[in-house]
Amino acid sequence: QVRLVESGGGLVQPGGSLRLSCAVDGSNFTYYNMDWYRQAPGKQRDLVATILHNNSTNYADSVKGRFTISRDNAKTNTVYLQMNSRKPEGTAVYYCHAEGLKAVDADTDRFLELWGQGTMVTVSS
Repeated sequence: QVRLVESGGGLVQPGGSLRLSCAVDGSNFTYYNMDWYRQAPGKQRDLVATILHNNSTNYADSVKGRFTISRDNAKTNTVYLQMNSRKPEGTAVYYCHAEGLKAVDADTDRFLELWGQGTMVTVSS
């Protein structure tokens, strides 16, 4: 079994900072991409940021310059989302997402798409 474990959500004041973490729990999994999505109450789930296995990154226009997605070099299957200059409209459940391959045996890899359980981030004074 392979799963994503998120942490770091909570309450942050407008203008403040918060860092989310997402770790892959399980072995023999190599990701192509890991992403953060968010879903505000009553709205669809939107892509916030992506990091590829080669460390290239992409961001939604709404968070460019304020959010940073990065990988822990010591723990290659752990990514972070540093969120600065938070805005009240950023209140949402944040979900970690990953796509990659799990080695089943010496000759077989299985494609997996994984979602974390979500972590609530509230931006409020």
